[in-house]
Amino acid sequence: MNISLPWAAMARLVGRRLLFAAPILLVVTFGVFAIAAASPFDPVKAYAGTAALGADADTLARLRENLGVDRPFTSRWWHWVTAAVTGDLGHSSVMRQPVSQVIGERLAWSTLLCAVAFAVAVSAGTVLGVLAARRPGSLLDRAVTSLAYSLEAAPVFWLALLVVWLFALRLGVLPAGGLTDTASEQVSAAQVVRHLVLPAGVLAVSQLPWFTLYVRQGVGDALVEDPVRGARARGVSERTVLLGHALRSGLLPVLTLVGSRVPELITGALLVESVFSWPGIAAATVQAATAVDFPLLAALTTLATAAVLAGNLLADLLYGLFDPRVTFDDM
Repeated sequence: MNISLPWAAMARLVGRRLLFAAPILLVVTFGVFAIAAASPFDPVKAYAGTAALGADADTLARLRENLGVDRPFTSRWWHWVTAAVTGDLGHSSVMRQPVSQVIGERLAWSTLLCAVAFAVAVSAGTVLGVLAARRPGSLLDRAVTSLAYSLEAAPVFWLALLVVWLFALRLGVLPAGGLTDTASEQVSAAQVVRHLVLPAGVLAVSQLPWFTLYVRQGVGDALVEDPVRGARARGVSERTVLLGHALRSGLLPVLTLVGSRVPELITGALLVESVFSWPGIAAATVQAATAVDFPLLAALTTLATAAVLAGNLLADLLYGLFDPRVTFDDM
């Protein structure tokens, strides 16, 4: 690790990324409004529900005008962007509440799910990768790598349905979904933890193969490098060689993996939340897409894009801090 932290270079990197993020977010939100405008779904009929079946053309036209969907999508996009700069994300037609409130009520639960799953995936992947790298070609190595490749090919929703059948329906040891027990009137920490086990476990398992394989490859390569061989020749214990030298060097590629896994983590979280009825942003995303809820769609897409950009920035910062060969000005 670098002895003196280059705070000025880090600040310059963050500043460059923020300037780079602004046009990306503008383009992404513009694309959301353009795609939504071309969607075959009618936002007016989605808003009115079954009442739209018996409504006449004049009523639907007035409702379309009230919702603002009669204007060109470029006009709606610019109005949303200028309002969003001031903190006004608009009003969700499908949720019947401000977009900021929709996100505020659900974001914390999605963040909890992703954070727990990511921490479990990184921890378990590191342990399995180190165990497999200790003796390449051994039975344990083959078992770990085979399991990793098998899990990598398994769809997230299939894993979710499988664990629901096994642990909730077959064994009855864990709840099948939701945030609290059906008979409970308030949320308690114990209930949240109990309901979090299955969705967080499935999401962690979906990310586990990547970290396992990266750690195995990185540690395996480090074990045959000259510094590690020199440490062994000096009589350094195998535990110190593995954890103090090989693991530290082998974890560097994992830092770059942190940012690249954020998009799939978000996608996997949407599927997991839908299967387990977890009260995150998944349900809001699906409803916003089917109802062509422009403000909510734009806000959720902007949030997901910002999370991806933040993940890549975090990976670069960690890599610059832990790898002395890399400088922040080169990024």
